[in-house]
Amino acid sequence: MAAVAQLWGVSVRRGDAVLLEDIDLTIREGERWVVIGPNGAGKTTLLTLLAAQSHPSTGRVNLLGETMGRVDVFELRPRIGVCSSAISPRIPGYERVRDVVISAAYGVVGRWRERYEAADEARADDLLRRLRVDALARRTFGTLSEGERKRVEIARALMADPELLLLDEPSAGLDLAGRETLVATLAGLCADPSAPTTVLVTHHLEEIPPGITHVLLLRRGREVAKGPLSAVLNDDNLSRAYAMPLAIAHQAGRWSARSSGAVSG
Repeated sequence: MAAVAQLWGVSVRRGDAVLLEDIDLTIREGERWVVIGPNGAGKTTLLTLLAAQSHPSTGRVNLLGETMGRVDVFELRPRIGVCSSAISPRIPGYERVRDVVISAAYGVVGRWRERYEAADEARADDLLRRLRVDALARRTFGTLSEGERKRVEIARALMADPELLLLDEPSAGLDLAGRETLVATLAGLCADPSAPTTVLVTHHLEEIPPGITHVLLLRRGREVAKGPLSAVLNDDNLSRAYAMPLAIAHQAGRWSARSSGAVSG
């Protein structure tokens, strides 16, 4: 399978702070990755690199066959779908849900005077159905629950038919029912062979949907472990990532973790 994203010896520094250090990573077509680690692990920094929104301080990043620093990022970014907490505040509350999704075809937030092809309208309607929010198409974005907004934002991220989909803590702020509904939605996306290569960032194992194939564990900007989910996500690796003894459970395709002893210093 062809590589969708490759990082070689990548570090990111901001002043004296080291946000990522010496990261090597290859993400291939059709893979579904989850990036896990505590606060300050570098997860969101990694996602900004994969979204072509920032450059490494050292090392090399290839995205979709292009080398960062040698490509016009404004041509590259439309090929990458992003769902993050930074998007939601930019969407006008009065915007109708269907327009929130279809306007992503032009890479804009808030519909104005753009004219869309019939194919764009059909794709928006299909995505609303796939994300199970088609009944909300005529509702305004500001009237939606947090869980409904997340699913609309994912539909928007898919609108431009991206080759890489990035999901930055999509379950953040959801109650239990909202989280479970979203996890089921993501599981359906992971199982869809036509869906793009996906990278999901989360703090919580409970938010990993069935269908995720690979995991990257981070701590303080450094890699703890990476590889196939079933081989890498274990008690030892997770305990090292969070610097405390943890026990993992895996049942009916879902993961969870709990403390298994005294917290280490």
